[in-house]
Amino acid sequence: MLLKGERTFVVRDAGGFVAHINMPGWLKPRPVDHGHGPLAMVVESILDPGRLIAMHEHRNDEIVSWVPEGVMRHDDKATGRLVIDRDHLMVMNAGTSFWHSEETLASDPPLRMLQILVRPRAIGLEPKIQYGSIPAATANFWRHLVGPEGEGAPYYIRNAVDIFDIRLEAGARAEFPRKQGRDLYFYVFSGSIAVDGQSFTEGEQGLHLSDDRLGLEAKDPVTLIAFLLDANAPVAKQGTVGDHRKIPPVIVIRAFLKWRKFRWMWRRSS
Repeated sequence: MLLKGERTFVVRDAGGFVAHINMPGWLKPRPVDHGHGPLAMVVESILDPGRLIAMHEHRNDEIVSWVPEGVMRHDDKATGRLVIDRDHLMVMNAGTSFWHSEETLASDPPLRMLQILVRPRAIGLEPKIQYGSIPAATANFWRHLVGPEGEGAPYYIRNAVDIFDIRLEAGARAEFPRKQGRDLYFYVFSGSIAVDGQSFTEGEQGLHLSDDRLGLEAKDPVTLIAFLLDANAPVAKQGTVGDHRKIPPVIVIRAFLKWRKFRWMWRRSS
């Protein structure tokens, strides 16, 4: 089953810092959780040049910073200053506690990135930072970026999630990565694709509740990220961001989705 999510309605505008917050679990017709297994949320973050997000704490979140456009400048007391861009990746395994800041300089280009929040397998794990270069992207081929600890991916997180990206030329066809027993979630960062008879454009997302083969076609040049995850993996739902107490409860989201569907049907009939 392939479920489609439109561009998220959850947007936080903090003046020069805009976050579009995507909840994979809300793609289901009757959601029971804002996340889907260990994948808590995917946040598209946009920072204007010269914007500082002051030092703040994360706990019990595994945070992947993926930066296709612009430059994100990270600072923390343990590793110091790091620069994340299209050639570099950062994974913050926050664990018990990790403090950091993020900024763009006035001379930097606008920043548009994804910050991916994964639930760890347990609370109170050791905090650490992983940072470094990533293999150069090859057009029309998937690139494996992140995987579960101990399984050989370039960078790791402490739960059952693998992360891939791809840049497709217009008209190119590909098949999503797959792994036995894993569901697929994907996010269209730019461009548009056709999947299983449906169209997905920039900012839209899909959830495939199966490990069956699934193909796609790029309608124009595309940057796409995909996640393979074990929906039944043990998770700790105590992340500072990924399971923030202000996230609306599923009963509210169910009512909203029902209202939105009713409104769409009423407009079609009027």
